[in-house]
Amino acid sequence: MKTSLRCFLIGCIAFACTPKITADSQPTVPVPKEEYLFSIDGKKVDGEEFLYVLSKNSAFNADTLSLSEQEFEENFTLFVNFKLKVTEAEALGYDRSAEFIQEFGAFREDLRKPFLLENEVQEGELQKAYTRLKEIVKASHILLSFPPNANLEDSLAVLRMAQKIQAEANAGTDFNQLAITHSQDPSVESNSGNLGYFTAMQMVYPFEAATYNLQIGEVSQPVLTDFGYHIIKLEDRRPNPGEIRVSHLLVRTVPGDSLSEDRAKRKISDIYGQLLRENSTWEEIVLAFSEDTGTRQNGGMLPWFGVGSIVPEFEQAAFNLQEIGEISNPVKTPFGYHIIRLEEVKPIAPYEELEETLKSRLLRDSRSTLIRSQVTAMQMAKYSAQENQAVYPRLSGTFQGTDERFPTYLKERWEEEGIWNEWVFRVGSDTLRVYDFYQYLVQETKSVKATIEKQFDAWMEGFVEAQLKEAEERDLIINNKDYRLLVQEFREGILLFNLMNELVWQRAIEDSAGQRSYYEAHLDRYRWKERVPSLIVKVTQPDEAEIANVREFIEGKSYESGLANALQDRFLELSPLLFTMEDKVLETGDEPLLQDLDLTTTFHERTIGGFQYFIVTGELLPEQPKAFEETRGKVIQDYQAHLDASLVGRLREKYSVKINDVEKNRIYQLAVN
Repeated sequence: MKTSLRCFLIGCIAFACTPKITADSQPTVPVPKEEYLFSIDGKKVDGEEFLYVLSKNSAFNADTLSLSEQEFEENFTLFVNFKLKVTEAEALGYDRSAEFIQEFGAFREDLRKPFLLENEVQEGELQKAYTRLKEIVKASHILLSFPPNANLEDSLAVLRMAQKIQAEANAGTDFNQLAITHSQDPSVESNSGNLGYFTAMQMVYPFEAATYNLQIGEVSQPVLTDFGYHIIKLEDRRPNPGEIRVSHLLVRTVPGDSLSEDRAKRKISDIYGQLLRENSTWEEIVLAFSEDTGTRQNGGMLPWFGVGSIVPEFEQAAFNLQEIGEISNPVKTPFGYHIIRLEEVKPIAPYEELEETLKSRLLRDSRSTLIRSQVTAMQMAKYSAQENQAVYPRLSGTFQGTDERFPTYLKERWEEEGIWNEWVFRVGSDTLRVYDFYQYLVQETKSVKATIEKQFDAWMEGFVEAQLKEAEERDLIINNKDYRLLVQEFREGILLFNLMNELVWQRAIEDSAGQRSYYEAHLDRYRWKERVPSLIVKVTQPDEAEIANVREFIEGKSYESGLANALQDRFLELSPLLFTMEDKVLETGDEPLLQDLDLTTTFHERTIGGFQYFIVTGELLPEQPKAFEETRGKVIQDYQAHLDASLVGRLREKYSVKINDVEKNRIYQLAVN
């Protein structure tokens, strides 16, 4: 919950703002440095930041690019309240906590990536990825993993074994049999090394690059990845069919339960037969019988997907459909039995449409290391960086024989040898010395993987890259307004979440006494209307003879809790598609099924939306207060709102808010007009 909620809150918690003002639509109005929109205890907030907040709003009116005076005032009040909460979080020291420093550091690292020079040298890799994306390839592989704590000799032994297997494959030995015998990929037991079809960006980069460079039937040299050595055989390659959109109907099974499997088979077979009838309606049958609760309300519709992005059994059946509206035979997957209908097909989008998506994926892909050296060279030139190569040998020599006290051991050696204050790296106006390098080692001890022979080189490379990144970020903070505001948005969003979680949300959840007091003080908000316990039987298979038997069975009965089980045992074991049931207590004034019914009788029959219903009702329950346990969720929600309002009230009293009406009017003119 924490991560997803936090990401949501950072973007929108403080502001349900109305129209959005885009960067392009904002007039260029010079703002004197001494002007401010408002201040909190003397700390100034400028109008540019408020405009940025408005620009993040999703309720933007694209036709008018404006908002009303009332909307402006509401958003302004929310913004001031937001800043008050951030001020309070800082006063309480949230921004100095280890948790905040770690979390904000991680966010900042992600935020700055799209703004860095690295993006300027990505075009070649992006074009290569797009070219590969236009093809799908089918490959088998054999994986030889490294033993734990492998040394150089172990790695060479694995390589020699991989070369031996490659030679056997090239000599004609069945590749999949070799995979069964030798591969250490856990999936080999089920696929004999066959990975099926995939496309660019779906495998680790060295594996992808090697596969796309093969001809059909060709076996690769051993390919090194983080998983070990792979021997790859290209089975097929063909144009990428693009993406498809399908809908599906799902009957779930319980793994290992043969009774569940048998019932699901019978049910999916009956459903498939019903779909083949001329008068069948896909959406109605999906709504009635699909057990995928997330899609049955919209006809079973699934998101677009391409090759290699969904379970293989489902993917193969879906891509085998040829005509829009065509349905598949029942398909078994680990989730149960599916019937799939083809809805739409679209080819690979043009490069311009995919560029940003490809770039985002590339930034998380191992291929990004291929352009790191180019980026470093550009940064070194841009920020006039220098390395003190003269001191490197003296530092490097101390790494030999480093004991378990690393890096404290190095500090002692460097002080003894008199190099503690020597400079090692210069970037811009900053000079980094040996003691700065030591601090980096202390903080990042576990972040750089390096062999003993290259330990110093790896650490120094990481140190230099870190300093260049910091230099580039300082440059961005000073010269890039978009980046500066984005970093501030995330920083304050995290502070806001932490404050609200401690003083409002979590407090409301844990404060049982406060919940009950709030409930008792607002009993008028938590009342049941007149209700009636009801069993609702919805006919889904119009078998007149069977439905007549159902009617006869329940027509003379009164509502009781065991009636649904009796119906299940009597009718649904043999005819699972005959009807569905709901057993619940309904508020009479709000339930369409109960409208205009004479509730002095217990059996009712009616037709709504083309469906026949039998309804058995019990004794009317009068209006009455809800028990605390019945409405605790709503009480907590209301109590949170109460605590939030109380917090804002206290902060308004605690801090002095001074509004600059001249600047506020200027911002208002920009936002409204």
